[in-house]
Amino acid sequence: MKKIITFFKNIHKKLSGKFFGNLSKDIGIDLGTANTLVYLSGSGIIINEPSVVAINNKTDQILAIGKEARKMVGKTPAHIVATRPLNDGVISDFEVTEKMLKYFIDKVKKKSSSVFVRPRVLIGIPSGVTEVEKRAVIDAAINAGAREAYLIDEPMAASIGARLPVTDAGGNMIVDIGGGTSEIAVISLGGIVVARSLRTAGDEMNEDIIRYMRDEFNLLVGERTAEEIKILIGSAFPQKKELTMDVRGRDLVTGLPKKVKVTDVHIREAISRSIRVIINSIKTIIEETPPELLADIMQRGIILAGGGGLVRDLSKLIASETEIPVVMMDDPLTAVARGTGIVLEDLENLQEVLVENEANIPLK
Repeated sequence: MKKIITFFKNIHKKLSGKFFGNLSKDIGIDLGTANTLVYLSGSGIIINEPSVVAINNKTDQILAIGKEARKMVGKTPAHIVATRPLNDGVISDFEVTEKMLKYFIDKVKKKSSSVFVRPRVLIGIPSGVTEVEKRAVIDAAINAGAREAYLIDEPMAASIGARLPVTDAGGNMIVDIGGGTSEIAVISLGGIVVARSLRTAGDEMNEDIIRYMRDEFNLLVGERTAEEIKILIGSAFPQKKELTMDVRGRDLVTGLPKKVKVTDVHIREAISRSIRVIINSIKTIIEETPPELLADIMQRGIILAGGGGLVRDLSKLIASETEIPVVMMDDPLTAVARGTGIVLEDLENLQEVLVENEANIPLK
């Protein structure tokens, strides 16, 4: 009897999915620690905003989300907090994440003509997250307005976004360095063979820069300034021409404003520890990769994605350390979001790349 009920439930879900699919458009979300990107089927990426929410602690009211909230970081009075509801790629504040997702889904509905039916949503998550964390993401999406919610590992989505032949019997290696996590994975036949998810990524590099400026120059700088320094003069390899930048902050000795000149040498030293952690993990994954797949990877190269991968000459350093060619994919910041979009466009045939979990097992 139980099998018959399950059978009819699956038939109902498939038929309703096809019916509602004609009335709504599916949404792919790269729910990142630093930025959230939203892909609307048929339209491409239509939202790219910081994963930041500004909250009034006196009233528990959300004042701003996304770009407007990002402007408030480090500039708010005591009762207003501009916070990131995701930490290291996973939800740290469920209620705020739910409201942020609802904000983005509602924003998509306003831009889409299909507003009558709740959409299906596919969300990229770090590999290796727990069942509880998966359930939290799905619950947040459903409560925010999704009809159905599916999950996909970020390295898988990034590989699909890079148009790698992930369903073929061949080795594909992806290194996706985001804001909160670095995802390193070897993929073959639509599944992840070996993978590692690190809590060392772009945000950790920013923290490294903040610590370095404090220890070496007695200068206190904020997160946004550290991010700007990393983008403008950060590098992983010595540069032919020295890069310099004037950095303004507070002198920790006098408490007064102070300006210092830093070079790419300083910042390379500052972020070297984080980069070393990432490279050592890449080497570990290579050591764990079956030799037949490794032969394919040596021929195809390692694909580098994510905003953290844009640090100058990082691809050159990885290639030097691993002796494997490294290719920076086109538009690495949108790799995961584009991958979710490609899967949504052909969800029936790409079921195998989705994450199977207790919260939501894809229909076969």
